[in-house]
Amino acid sequence: MDRKNQSPQGQTAKVVVEFLEVAINCIVFLKGFYPSRAFERRRYMNVVVNKARHPQLANYIHSSIFALLPYIQKGLAERVVVIFYGKDQVPLEKFVFKLTVDQSYQSSVSELELEFALRAFLVKLNSAETIAKPLPSGANWEITAYFRELPSQENDGEETKLWVPTDTKQWMQPSEITPIKSMDSNPLKLQLYMEHPSVTEQKV
Repeated sequence: MDRKNQSPQGQTAKVVVEFLEVAINCIVFLKGFYPSRAFERRRYMNVVVNKARHPQLANYIHSSIFALLPYIQKGLAERVVVIFYGKDQVPLEKFVFKLTVDQSYQSSVSELELEFALRAFLVKLNSAETIAKPLPSGANWEITAYFRELPSQENDGEETKLWVPTDTKQWMQPSEITPIKSMDSNPLKLQLYMEHPSVTEQKV
């Protein structure tokens, strides 16, 4: 895809979905959900990362994230969340990418500056000890997206059929939040943080 002929929002969205795909690969690897041999070491933005080599796993992450491209570009996607569940299907923890793409921004985008800022997220992910906390046996995970507005099948066609309402169970008490990294530069604002059930809820 020729990014030079795209709008600032289109350029930004393309960089963001590529980054999200890599970051989610890193999170799933760090949680130890699959054997390490299911991943291979790659270099992205001059950072050593782990990418899924199993075709089904790699395709799930890739197709889920790239299906969000038009919604990120239009500013409709608010959060992209990696949710890890216990046996009872209640979330154990969530990795939340909260993003805003400024729809009024008209200047050219410096992709080098944008990639440099996103690179810091990958460095932080690889060094955050709290992320590597092991999961209990029987855990599972999924990618969930939260939208500012519901996508319209009339306007967005077949792409909307890839996203269905989630039946994720909610915590009864306000969650605890662990910030990981944030950036605020035109036209992109991005936060990455973890959500955990409150201590009170864990005892219930």
